[in-house]
Amino acid sequence: MVYTIPMTPEKEVMIRTEGLRKVYRIGKERVVALDGVDLAIGAGEVCCIVGQSGSGKSTLLNMLAGLEKPTRGSVVIAGARVTGMSENALADFRQKNLGFIFQSYNLLPQFTAAENVALPLMFSGMDRAKRLALAKRELEQMGIGDRARHKPSEMSGGQQQRVGIARAFAAKPKVIFADEPTGNLDTQTTKQVLKAMLARAEQYRITLVMVTHEPELAVCGDRVVRLLDGKVVENRLQGEAEKTANREKLFVDLQEIA
Repeated sequence: MVYTIPMTPEKEVMIRTEGLRKVYRIGKERVVALDGVDLAIGAGEVCCIVGQSGSGKSTLLNMLAGLEKPTRGSVVIAGARVTGMSENALADFRQKNLGFIFQSYNLLPQFTAAENVALPLMFSGMDRAKRLALAKRELEQMGIGDRARHKPSEMSGGQQQRVGIARAFAAKPKVIFADEPTGNLDTQTTKQVLKAMLARAEQYRITLVMVTHEPELAVCGDRVVRLLDGKVVENRLQGEAEKTANREKLFVDLQEIA
């Protein structure tokens, strides 16, 4: 059964896909990774994309972020048709509008935590002193202000991921894409990191699109999109009461960041 909801009003849509299809050729074989995906994700929504391994969820995230081109179909973000952009235009669009949180942290090892967070701000022309000050404030909000001068090798996995979150939110992009952001973390750190991401997204009203294979994490979002064999089999917008109850259940035993 396919679960659907009424489409989000156009003026409130941040991301829209139409007929999104991706086919990979492996030797003589054709593998359909996405098969006609239609989505509308509202501005400020936390959208969680869930599915088993091989369901197409990471492929969908890559299509939305413009990291891969679809075989057919379109992606529109903030009114701009991403799938029709040149590589240069797409790079500029990503720099100005998008943020990313990675499972493997993707921090530059030679830079301190503050320098890693400040890096995206450099491309906006902000001077070094101002961007480092802003980066330190973001790290303080993430509970790791005392790690501002530490390099990645001097931090735990959870601390590195909080640096990655601070980096993504520092420039206040319109959309942040997170690919299995808690995949390398233990249960308690996963809850800390997820709660921090949700709080930042709501604070700045940033659209957050997160891929996860863990259903209990997915139901903490506003919208749950479930994929199976490249098709959307569930697209559900949760009510505020349901979302709040799910978060309370998940975070009930959470040990807050010191």
